[in-house]
Amino acid sequence: MNFHGTKVRQKAVTLLRNGAKNAEVARRFNVPMGTVGYWKHQDRAKRGECPGRTPPPCPRCDASLDQLAYAYLLGLYLGDGHIIQNRSMRSPSLSITCAEAHPGLMDECEKAMRSVFPNNSVCRVRRKGCREVKLYSMHLWCLFPQHGPGKKHERIIALEPWQQAIVDDYPWEFIRGLIHSDGCRITNWTTRLVAGERKRYEYPRYFFSNKSDDIRRLFTDTLDKVGVEWTTLARGSDPFNISIARKASVALMDTHVGPKH
Repeated sequence: MNFHGTKVRQKAVTLLRNGAKNAEVARRFNVPMGTVGYWKHQDRAKRGECPGRTPPPCPRCDASLDQLAYAYLLGLYLGDGHIIQNRSMRSPSLSITCAEAHPGLMDECEKAMRSVFPNNSVCRVRRKGCREVKLYSMHLWCLFPQHGPGKKHERIIALEPWQQAIVDDYPWEFIRGLIHSDGCRITNWTTRLVAGERKRYEYPRYFFSNKSDDIRRLFTDTLDKVGVEWTTLARGSDPFNISIARKASVALMDTHVGPKH
């Protein structure tokens, strides 16, 4: 193997910066073409000129953020999402966990991710009984400042003013994201006497369950803004469940949210 001194490399890089061709430099210094190409690549990378190394623009700071899709994705993230920084990867990753029983939800989640991050790839990672809809981006911290160490219900979750403005403009998309992550639409039943005969009576109901007081408050505050009536149901002594059972409110939810699919 031939080793080339620092002086030879510096002279070669100087010629390359001045526009010399790789082949010309390789012949002049009797250096393999691959070595010259590597020197050029390293030099351009140090100066921030390496092709393909420029990160895509931030969807919020440098581009036009799809606010409708973001409101939905924010709801999904607050429910079943998490961001991690893997040491083996340069970029952090956003993962939204979706049950395999709801393929339509996975499709909507992926569509929202692609709309918010149009320059990033989205993939689905198979897990037991579910899939993680996932993407990598250096701009996740900017889009989801709620990220932090520990579980969501163990730290403060508060929206930034710009996030709250988006939720105010697209409240139903935010509600839909929360329901599609930590909520459900079920059919309850009871019995009542009708003309002396006991009959079964069924009625639809929406539930949202989350341990975080802050996330539940974001949900209920948004429900108040769109005119949906709700109540809190305690699980033991903990008020983790938000119930929507009034007929008019359920009808509103059916119009704008609907069941998971």
